Amino acid sequence: MSAASQLIFLGTSTPKNGAGRGIYAVRLDRATGTLSEPVLAAETANPTFLTLHPNGRVLYALGELVTAEGNPGGAVGAYTLDPVNGRLTLLNQQPSGGGNLTHLAVDATGRALVAVSYGGGYVVSFPLETDGRLGACTGLIPLQGPLGPNKTRQDNSHAHSATMSPDNRFVFVADLGLDRVFAYRLKAARALLAPNDPPFITVPSGAGPRHSKFSRDGRFFYVLNEIAGSITTCAYDAARGAGESIQHISTLPAGFKVTDPDRAAEIRIHPNGKFVYASNRGALDSIAVFAINADGTLKLVEITPSGGSQPRNFALSPNGTWLVCANRDSNNLVVFKVDPASGRLTATGYTATVPQAVCVLFCD
Repeated sequence: MSAASQLIFLGTSTPKNGAGRGIYAVRLDRATGTLSEPVLAAETANPTFLTLHPNGRVLYALGELVTAEGNPGGAVGAYTLDPVNGRLTLLNQQPSGGGNLTHLAVDATGRALVAVSYGGGYVVSFPLETDGRLGACTGLIPLQGPLGPNKTRQDNSHAHSATMSPDNRFVFVADLGLDRVFAYRLKAARALLAPNDPPFITVPSGAGPRHSKFSRDGRFFYVLNEIAGSITTCAYDAARGAGESIQHISTLPAGFKVTDPDRAAEIRIHPNGKFVYASNRGALDSIAVFAINADGTLKLVEITPSGGSQPRNFALSPNGTWLVCANRDSNNLVVFKVDPASGRLTATGYTATVPQAVCVLFCD
């Protein structure tokens, strides 16, 4: 990889749900923020979320797999990556044993991968071999509890993301349908999950938790709520794997009337640990920027247009200089310059066309 450029992989929705053909690769110029022409790195079905092995040499992607019954099921694929040409080569693929998957995360030791299913309402774990290959799943756990009050969106358990704790002892699974973030103890060496005590963190009724991130110092846990268009800030007890809510703040402007069913989508922490970013979809396609106060609470800095339609995912460059936003329905990537002192975003005017991009993954 050239020192002057940063490799980015992009997950897409493929023909069944969109126009993408698989995983794409693009390069970001570290100095100017310009993007190269995207190329197809691996043709695969519906790789809607991507993550990297800690060694940086293996990429994992969600995918669809036809089961013995002929129905689409969940699967994870492992790919070796070539940092020079951005090509991906399939190592292997493993089925989850349930419905299609939505999100995945790898533990810090590189021995376990955890994935969740929105449609199936479950969390599943896979062991990882030394070369990054996936072993057969070691357990599938259904998520259960009382449903939230939104009968349209919260009709069932809808597991939406898996987040590893900074000390690698716990996995937190946000469930949009149940208004809970479930906590599991992780035994990485065997890729096993067990319910924690306390078993979950609650968010406001009807909020619909989607994604979550820890502060850089691990003292606070931020839960992005899709339905409410809000962030729940939790003080985090690392010894117990427990979070206590201390703030709920909107990702939308004061007085804005929420009418669209798809709202908040992705949440990220700036590498300097001072800012939180969250995307809004629908009537207000935008990215909200928050400053992190000394007590972990958030203060709104600005809300800036995403430069397209349906900003389902975005990511910050490892050095914190750039933010790349994937606008799914307008099929474009948009590059923003980040002010490290204020957190504010400035549109650079640099874009690239990628069909139905729904995940942005920087490759260090």
